[in-house]
Amino acid sequence: MNESQRLPPVTEVAMLSLALIVAGGIYLSAHLPRHVPLAPAIVLLALSTLLMVGNVTSLTRVRGFDWARFFWVARWALLAYFITAGLIEFVFVRNHVRGGTLVVLTLSLIVYAVHVPTLIGFTVARYSSSTPDPTGADAAPAGAGFAHS
Repeated sequence: MNESQRLPPVTEVAMLSLALIVAGGIYLSAHLPRHVPLAPAIVLLALSTLLMVGNVTSLTRVRGFDWARFFWVARWALLAYFITAGLIEFVFVRNHVRGGTLVVLTLSLIVYAVHVPTLIGFTVARYSSSTPDPTGADAAPAGAGFAHS
């Protein structure tokens, strides 16, 4: 990617999207275990999802973006965030959250679990100048505090 090439505001849009998801989660959680009016949370979820889709769409239009590095990083972050989202989902189910509230919370967790790895992958790939070595040969040198693959 050319250094002078302007990137879309992926980080800024991602943070707004995540703020909407967090606000929706806080709103829903504040009403539990009583009945939760879902309309505000659904609106926040829809807005966050639209921002996420727009973010990814704008990123796909960037010429020369290091997609290999992006996916190399994002896949591991996606695994980690789906595990944490699954644990949070388990807590909701275990605490008897049901119906529409559970559906909205689950969809919010999916947006969270996709958007954060996208943001991590973007952050690494935007500063990358080469594609990753799948063998791990481009990992940090020994003694740098990082585990080798």
